[in-house]
Amino acid sequence: MSTMAATSVRSGGMTKDERFVILASSLGTVFEWYDFYLYGSLAGIVGTQFFTIAGADGKPMFDQATRDIFALLAFAAGFLVRPFGAIVFGRIGDIVGRKYTFLVTILIMGMSTFIVGLLPGAAQIGIAAPIILIGLRLLQGLALGGEYGGAATYVAEHAPPGKRGYYTSFIQTTATLGLFLSLLVILFTRTATGEPGFAGAPGAYWGGWRIPFLVSVFLLGISVWIRMRLNESPVFQKMKEEGKTSKAPLTEAFGNWSNAKIVILALVGLTMGQAVIWYTGQFYALFFLQSILKVDGYTANLLIAWSLLLGTGFFLVFGALSDRIGRKPIILSGCLIGALTLFPIFKMISSNANPALEKAYETVKVQVVADPASCGDLFNPVGTRVFTAPCDTARAFLAQSSVKYTTVAGPAGAVKIIVNDKEVPYTDAKTSNPAITAATQAAGYPKAGDAGIVKMSNPFDIFRPQVSALIGLLFILVIFVTMVYGPIAAMLVELFPTRIRYTSMSLPYHIGNGWFGGLLPATAFAITASTGDIYSGLWYPVVFAAITAVVGFLFVPETKDVDITKM
Repeated sequence: MSTMAATSVRSGGMTKDERFVILASSLGTVFEWYDFYLYGSLAGIVGTQFFTIAGADGKPMFDQATRDIFALLAFAAGFLVRPFGAIVFGRIGDIVGRKYTFLVTILIMGMSTFIVGLLPGAAQIGIAAPIILIGLRLLQGLALGGEYGGAATYVAEHAPPGKRGYYTSFIQTTATLGLFLSLLVILFTRTATGEPGFAGAPGAYWGGWRIPFLVSVFLLGISVWIRMRLNESPVFQKMKEEGKTSKAPLTEAFGNWSNAKIVILALVGLTMGQAVIWYTGQFYALFFLQSILKVDGYTANLLIAWSLLLGTGFFLVFGALSDRIGRKPIILSGCLIGALTLFPIFKMISSNANPALEKAYETVKVQVVADPASCGDLFNPVGTRVFTAPCDTARAFLAQSSVKYTTVAGPAGAVKIIVNDKEVPYTDAKTSNPAITAATQAAGYPKAGDAGIVKMSNPFDIFRPQVSALIGLLFILVIFVTMVYGPIAAMLVELFPTRIRYTSMSLPYHIGNGWFGGLLPATAFAITASTGDIYSGLWYPVVFAAITAVVGFLFVPETKDVDITKM
């Protein structure tokens, strides 16, 4: 790293052309995030369309819970390959240039999304459907792995001194704006087609859910046109003209311990905690509302959309504030506050979104009485394990039904299900058990569609206390997201020298966000299913956010006064 300096080769504010650069690169990144997030927002429908594979007997090979896990994992697959995209495109960006590299990434992303909108489902082409879908998700992940580092570096290298936090925060808004745009398009399409028309008939090719994917081709055209008008970063161009570009950026970035050490600190002390707070506040919150609290998809998407609309401006607030007080205190405070408050916030979300479920959690006692030797571990984040033991299938069914249970040691032999001290007849509980469902609902557990569960009839139905309280709670989660994410691009840019900046900053960012963040929904849900407690999955973000807060405060340097033109 270079020495800290408050000076720069540039002075004054941005010119009109430079402001266009920031706007244009940010807008292109919004469209790329829109493409990436469509799948996550429609994971439930995608799971039904592409993972409902018939066996030899004509019946589905996987139950609904397994299909949901597969859908989440296909979503996560795009995150898993992001670090590899960071390596591949980061190297190209440090050798060839920033502009042309993220022009290629957006073409890959946009075409992959468009093809998903055309791809036949499992009912039409069988096992080929999920295989091709996962391949497209991998291409999207590779493209996104190269996109973010290029956009953030490009904007930072155009920004005037003392304003890098503010200007790169526009790039930070793009992920949330991309999610918000995807939710708006989905909600508009759902309203226009109706819920049955949006989901499509069972086994049918067409469904309204394809429209948001197909629309992306128009966004791709706009993005390519915008990026064709951009010039190369002045900092990189100057370095290239002087013949100082790196010939082996991967070796310089990761083969040199002085730089590799900063990469590791950037991961553990910054991006790991930032990622889990971000994905909890946006994606897991949406999943929690729909899959665990049984809020309908239309309402859940509206609630998240309103919280994003209210909170997105705070990316700019915290980005600008980081130019004054530093990046480190804002990012790490967001990690620490999030770690301390996620449990109470999600419990308040439950009590407002589905008060009957929250009450049942406190008052209904459900026990699975079985020989401990017959009960296995239900942790199944990849969805490939098949449970056959009665103890395991019973607990998996209760978890899928959002029923809190405890496992009590019993004698060898039959498994007993006890609801409020009353034994319930046990049958194969792998996919359905009407007796258990009836008993838990009679004891107080609600079912999907019950009157007490929050429901919005239109986008402006926000003044009922139940709805406004939920938007307020989700807004708080978005504030945590803006704290950890608003200043992160500037800080990562400032940690690494220009000649290997694209490569060096991209890898820790995409390992943190691609692996720790991208795997969060599937892993948190697997933790919940294995424990029988709908809140236990929150330990995943809490632990990693707390680790980042400690490591970051102790070992990560402040960077706001680094002169990136001399690095």
